[in-house]
Amino acid sequence: MQSRFPRALTLVALAVAMALSQPVLAGGPIKRVDPVYPPDAARSGTTGYVEVEYSVGADGKVTDVSVVDAKPGRVFVAAAVKAVKQWEFAPGEAHGKVKLEFKL
Repeated sequence: MQSRFPRALTLVALAVAMALSQPVLAGGPIKRVDPVYPPDAARSGTTGYVEVEYSVGADGKVTDVSVVDAKPGRVFVAAAVKAVKQWEFAPGEAHGKVKLEFKL
């Protein structure tokens, strides 16, 4: 008769490994800087969005920002990235994703 203990131990180890491999999601920022609407886009009445992923360092500051999606094209990307890089979170490493809407 085989013991179930080694199999149970293997399942527990797998569950722990999966839990540890999941990214820690950032909560809401404690300092949020809104993006500046690009003047050319405002003059032309252009609206859109930029979706970004970001990493938060141990000190709570954003360390990396990458664009996931943007409509239209690159019109709002620079403003969105500049704003998110100024956000601050509670100390602790984490990752997050946000969609910034640009509406007039």
